[in-house]
Amino acid sequence: MTITASLVKELRERTGSGMMECKKALVECDGDIEAAAELMRKSGAAKADKKAGRVAADGVIKVSVSEDRKLAAILEINSETDFVAKDDNFQSFADQVMQAVISNRPGSVEELSTISLAGGQSVEEARQALIAKVGENIQVRRFEVVEPDQTVASYLHAARIGVLVESSVDADVTRDIAMHIAAANPQFIDENSVPADYVEKEKAILIAQAESSGKPMEIIEKMIQGRLKKFLAEITLMGQPFVKDPDQTVQQLVSKAGGSVNRFIRYEVGEGIEKKVEDFAAEVASQLNS
Repeated sequence: MTITASLVKELRERTGSGMMECKKALVECDGDIEAAAELMRKSGAAKADKKAGRVAADGVIKVSVSEDRKLAAILEINSETDFVAKDDNFQSFADQVMQAVISNRPGSVEELSTISLAGGQSVEEARQALIAKVGENIQVRRFEVVEPDQTVASYLHAARIGVLVESSVDADVTRDIAMHIAAANPQFIDENSVPADYVEKEKAILIAQAESSGKPMEIIEKMIQGRLKKFLAEITLMGQPFVKDPDQTVQQLVSKAGGSVNRFIRYEVGEGIEKKVEDFAAEVASQLNS
């Protein structure tokens, strides 16, 4: 059967794949477009398996807050490159997955992967189809859903850092706090929320550093108290200088607003993912030596 340009075009529109890939599938299936589409779906799954081991440390953060501020969600979906992260197909997939999170409140990424999207495919099927289309590993990495008792606000910076904050102060102040968290990256809300072993570990480091001074332990204990207090201020939201007004701490801002911060969630694209660093000079030298 003759494979016409219009047949290739139709298959491209249905699958989003390249022209030569579509033509090859049609040739293999003797021009049967349904069989070709099915074949490409299967090959797409095979491609997804081949790309599964590749590091996906780029991508986007999505945040969503309902109008009544009674439901919010944050989501990270990864790609291998920033180029694909900006692709319309990738962005559409991320938006659909966020809608699935909001509508279904799944308990895990595994549960989310089975939820059907608007086109009828599951999240996992759509992910594999997207991998076949863009040629990169795509991973739905993590998400959280917040159904607060009080106010929740969000802040999104360039789709790479997303923050949700639940507090009892008004929405504008809560959003300013979310912006601060995006910029300053606190690890805990306040000193009381810092685990004791975390504090003891830092204290041990400070003592080891101070011991080189040769001073007696009772003096060293006094020396490190100030350093420990400074350390706790740096890693806690309430202890940090407020980014929009460094003359006051976030604690002072919240106190003036007459409320408290109950929790926050901060996602940054690719944090904690070990990225492969290419050293081409070392690679060439290794090949020459061998």
